[in-house]
Amino acid sequence: MSGFGNELSSEDPRCPGALPEGQNSPQVCPYGLYAEQLSGSAFTCPRPSNKRSWLYRILPSVKHKPFTLMSCGNLTEDWNEVEPDPNQVYRGSARRVPAHMVFGLHTVCGAGDAKSRNGIGIHMYTCNTSMVDRCFNNSDGDFLIVPQQGELLITTEFGKMTVEPNEICVIQQGMRFSVDVFGETRGYILEVYGAHFELPDLGPIGANGLASPRDFLCPVAWYEDRKVATGYTIINKYQGKLFACQQNFSPFNVVAWHGNYTPYKYNLKNFMVINCVAFDHADPSIFTVLTAKSTRPGVAIADFVIFPPRWGVADHTFRPPYYHRNCMSEFMGLIKGHYEAKEEGFQPGGASLHSIMSPHGPDADCFEKNSTAELKPERVAEGTMAFMFESSFSMAVTKWGLQTCQKLDKSYYQCWEPLRSHFNPNWKLTKK
Repeated sequence: MSGFGNELSSEDPRCPGALPEGQNSPQVCPYGLYAEQLSGSAFTCPRPSNKRSWLYRILPSVKHKPFTLMSCGNLTEDWNEVEPDPNQVYRGSARRVPAHMVFGLHTVCGAGDAKSRNGIGIHMYTCNTSMVDRCFNNSDGDFLIVPQQGELLITTEFGKMTVEPNEICVIQQGMRFSVDVFGETRGYILEVYGAHFELPDLGPIGANGLASPRDFLCPVAWYEDRKVATGYTIINKYQGKLFACQQNFSPFNVVAWHGNYTPYKYNLKNFMVINCVAFDHADPSIFTVLTAKSTRPGVAIADFVIFPPRWGVADHTFRPPYYHRNCMSEFMGLIKGHYEAKEEGFQPGGASLHSIMSPHGPDADCFEKNSTAELKPERVAEGTMAFMFESSFSMAVTKWGLQTCQKLDKSYYQCWEPLRSHFNPNWKLTKK
């Protein structure tokens, strides 16, 4: 079903009429189901921002054994593991490990606190094993999942969806899900505490452009009525730690649902690019797909920004990204191809972090080539998809990101070392 944040309803076709008519919680639900509300916002939020869905399930999610603490592996919310480092940080791809999605999570950086409901975490995932008789539930925040290699089949309480590289999906806070894979898979995850992702305001762009609400898809109802004699494991991320509990049935037993709080996916090829057609650069905010707003107008906890294939036509302009120092943190990733400002060294599955006020920009080769290039219309980033998680938080890199992964490129700064001075004090303006 399509639409961003829409009021939707769905029934598994095996049980027509499973949705109650005219009310949410009748004394007896159709088919003897249990009614359960999943709330993604405070009850008293203004109607436009109120998020909730009603689930009609064979057994309620309350039926489980107590949660117990389990190992977190390389998943962390300890932002003080290592000393702060303002340098530009460049990494290779995440290491491949035989694990399912949860145990294959590696926290790279983040800031804030899940307890106070204000912050973010950025993780890499690597896995080659499907989650069998276990699912994951994030009580801390939303997951924005960006596959880089391998297809994911994600089963949720709302139904199933496949997510491939060049697509993204969002599993919102509290939603249980399980992931099947079909070989080596890896990708990136942006976790946001205390806010949900929204479509950015368009302002002077007007009514159309960027990501269209109709291109966001959510699954249709699907259930399994399955007993698990050996035990079904629910893994819960709560206050930065992992906990597990057991129950004897599948949690994916929702026969029907309705509401506006759902998981969803989006294909990045559908993004309508807005760009400069005269001279200079528009700000990279024109490439924002989703935003998680803070309480300060115009300042995001996190933005998800992409750099898709497009035309470059700007006259008398240095077309690649300019040199820059920013009051935001910028975490870059590459799904496929070559990033236009660093064609060498930055590989698909890799990442870079440019911390608040750390200078960054095109490498020396990119600058020299584009300072003398003929400025004719050209396709930019053809066959490429780079993205950025941008945040107003000053992010700390984890011990895994700096040391354990053994992928840190300590020579990253050298890509700017060949930059040379072109200063000419005798330069005179030439009128054309």
